[in-house]
Amino acid sequence: MAGVLVLGAAAAGWAYWHLDHNIKSVDINQALGDDRPAKALITPSPSASPLPTGSLNILVLGSDSRSGKENKALGGGDSSGARSDTAMVVHIDAGRKQATFASIPRDTLVTRPSCPLKSGGKTAVAYNTMFNSAYSVGGAVCAVKTVESITNVRMDHYIEIDFSGFAKLVNALGGVTVTTDQDIDDDDSHLHLKAGTHTLNGKQALALARTRHGIGDGSDLGRIGLQQKLVKALLEQISSTNLFTDPAKLYSVAEAVTSSLTTDTGLDSLSELVRLGESLRGLSADRVKTVMMPVVTAPSDPNRVVAKEPAASELWKSLR
Repeated sequence: MAGVLVLGAAAAGWAYWHLDHNIKSVDINQALGDDRPAKALITPSPSASPLPTGSLNILVLGSDSRSGKENKALGGGDSSGARSDTAMVVHIDAGRKQATFASIPRDTLVTRPSCPLKSGGKTAVAYNTMFNSAYSVGGAVCAVKTVESITNVRMDHYIEIDFSGFAKLVNALGGVTVTTDQDIDDDDSHLHLKAGTHTLNGKQALALARTRHGIGDGSDLGRIGLQQKLVKALLEQISSTNLFTDPAKLYSVAEAVTSSLTTDTGLDSLSELVRLGESLRGLSADRVKTVMMPVVTAPSDPNRVVAKEPAASELWKSLR
């Protein structure tokens, strides 16, 4: 019995060490310094509460990087580099029982600010350029800098997941159930679905998140609607799965998430991620509002959009 307990403790210790070391991080605070929007005033948590309850703004990016065999196979094509294929500002209200997921279309034309580079120096300011170019030229740091410059909202944290990590997460949860309002027939994402309710595996869910040619006008705006529907379905799946009663599934989900995750240094440990997760236990899918930054067709390019004012500024003001 003593031997079994020792082996069990050793296995648990190794699992924790392994998951903790899976997480990659970027020190965004050090890179950007003080040239950022002001932090929101946080009301201290009640002394009886061991968990934080203040509001949070988190930039969540889905990277289309093809690095590694799995990402290349899932992404298809021979694209080099990486872009922020999906970008959401996740605002969690004080009390952490309600949240707003605000999507920024990747095809939005913005003024990209000067961003510090890991190799030293800075990028030049770029005008009338696509939003997702920020990640391409300056990685996570420039993505955060650009989002903060167009929203004037301080990002408290940063989370990035790639193709492989998203697909593994869905598979670890046993799939995700979504209802589509129309047939989807997209040869580019390799997704073909009849309208109705479907339980998707990881590869299919990723294809749904990437689909745009088979719906609406074929633009990125239609894809955002599918992505938001998928996020809410994932939240429902997670809340309905009692992971803590199934250690094997819990480890599988944790491995899927941490192996493909990049965060800021404030979330780069298993303990910090668990603490964040525990503080969000009261947040259910029906208390999550999904919106998109209001946009209009860009005067300079019918295939691009620009922020619609004053509606866009009013959205970001509501999240400060």
